[in-house]
Amino acid sequence: MTVPARPRRAPAAKDHAPARAGRRRGLRVALTVAVAICAAAVAVVAGIGLVRLAGAGQPAKQGGAAGSDAANSAIEGSGKVRPPAKTAALPPLSAAQLAGQRVIYSYTGLTPPADLLRWIRAGKVGGIIFFSSNISSQAQLAAVAAELDRANASPENPMRHYPLLLMTDQEGGLVHRLPGAPYESEKQIGEGPRPAAAAKAAGRGAGQNLTGAGLNVNLAPVLDVYRTPGDFDDQFGRSYSTNPHEVSNLGAAFIKAQQATGVAATAKHFPGLGTAATAQNTDEEPVTLNVPLTTLRSTDEYPYRAAIRAGVKLVMVSWATYPALDPQRPAGLSGTVVNGELRQRLGFTGVTITDALEAGALNAYGTTKHRATMAAGAGMDLILCSAQQPGQGDQARVALSKAYQHGSLDTAAFRAAVQRILALRASLRH
Repeated sequence: MTVPARPRRAPAAKDHAPARAGRRRGLRVALTVAVAICAAAVAVVAGIGLVRLAGAGQPAKQGGAAGSDAANSAIEGSGKVRPPAKTAALPPLSAAQLAGQRVIYSYTGLTPPADLLRWIRAGKVGGIIFFSSNISSQAQLAAVAAELDRANASPENPMRHYPLLLMTDQEGGLVHRLPGAPYESEKQIGEGPRPAAAAKAAGRGAGQNLTGAGLNVNLAPVLDVYRTPGDFDDQFGRSYSTNPHEVSNLGAAFIKAQQATGVAATAKHFPGLGTAATAQNTDEEPVTLNVPLTTLRSTDEYPYRAAIRAGVKLVMVSWATYPALDPQRPAGLSGTVVNGELRQRLGFTGVTITDALEAGALNAYGTTKHRATMAAGAGMDLILCSAQQPGQGDQARVALSKAYQHGSLDTAAFRAAVQRILALRASLRH
């Protein structure tokens, strides 16, 4: 640091003390600045070292799953806890728009109805589910998806930068909506000569098929561990095995391969329908599965651990009732199951989605509006309205909007659900 030269002529006697004091103050300031700069430099170097050390101890990130980081450390694995992923900030949304992000709509026929397109343009739709009756070919569905995307891009839609969730059930075997891959059922894969390779090929094939049709979410794979030949899962080929380890490995292989194509996977039906008998179908009637808690956790829930570690983006919760967890309500209406068992115990931080809201298992739970608010209150993020009537989704949206405005649904939890959904949408291909 340069010290100013002294003036040639000494100042008057009365000025000597102020001049000396000024010089002392200048030196003190200069020294203080120098010390601060040195301290800052040391802190920066130390900080870089700490970051490097911390990075060296972190497990590798899973690919692209919303909420998968926390899940990796919440259960089996390295045991190193990583900070949760940053939460997406919500854009300014009305109550109706917030509620709409939580609803998956459906319709009849090959052409999206005008009302549905209008609601999309207004930012009141989270996604659409497609059934065989909506599809004549991959090209036709791709054209429909493009039309829906154009509606979603409307300037009046505050959610236009987030792709719609466009989904279907493409499990393979008997359960598929699109022609094409995957061709084999889960049972055929599990019983084949090279099940791991077949599961990977099925996941990749499903993802590529859906991508070609403009879709970005597959409601697959099923992670049920079936028990008896010919039971509910087995008769439709919807379970890989009676061995939970085999179901875990094959389900994870399907999930990873499919999500590598940009299509989100959905693990179904938590905590498991593997003990459902032949005639037990939650789509048609209430189902109660009296499975001991130890069995539920060691067998039925076991594949979900692997799915979470694999980065699965969605989990569909069953409409069956599991007395060992909650004797009063079906799993998808139970906060004990959704928030307690799935989120807190297993560490899932991604998006939860209901099974069909019109299912016969919910006959005792009133109207669409009542079912939707109960499911949301239990912790379900997405409400699946699959009766192929757009009005069903609109009823659910109106009910959620009113419950949000009146405070009967927790405001913070509601907004957190929307943030998880937006994080999922942001992770998908436009």
